[in-house]
Amino acid sequence: MTTDVVVKLSVRDMVHADLASCGWAGSDHHLAGVARHLERARNGEVDYLAVCPASGIPVAKGGIDYQVKDGAGTLWQLAVHPALQSCGIGTFLIGAAELRIRNRGLRQAELAVEENNPRARALYERLGYVAYDRQPDSWDEQAPDGSLYRYETTCALMRKQLA
Repeated sequence: MTTDVVVKLSVRDMVHADLASCGWAGSDHHLAGVARHLERARNGEVDYLAVCPASGIPVAKGGIDYQVKDGAGTLWQLAVHPALQSCGIGTFLIGAAELRIRNRGLRQAELAVEENNPRARALYERLGYVAYDRQPDSWDEQAPDGSLYRYETTCALMRKQLA
């Protein structure tokens, strides 16, 4: 037997108290980085969003950085709880992020997607993002033993003109 269940979602600013329930989004090192970005949000440099059902517990998160490129909001650190992927939550999150960008008077959204993540790229293309370049990228990751290592990858740079 299968049943369709409709869950109402809302988007709000992420707060420090959310980090305790976001272990699905990354390592302790990653969540410490998110905490630093929440401080940047206080200064208006970024928006950091949480998508939540009625419980108020985030099931998706992502940031918009307004300092990367003049005239654009740059989406980054987008993540949906693994058990809830392919349910439309990522589309909902990106729509909310684009609205935030437009509300700042900007008309362009940008993002970088790892070339080895075709599912994410397909989502962005379906939502109207177009690749315009590629570049290497790297960041610190936390190994299971707690040590840090440098993760290196290549990303497609994508943009979308917002109406």
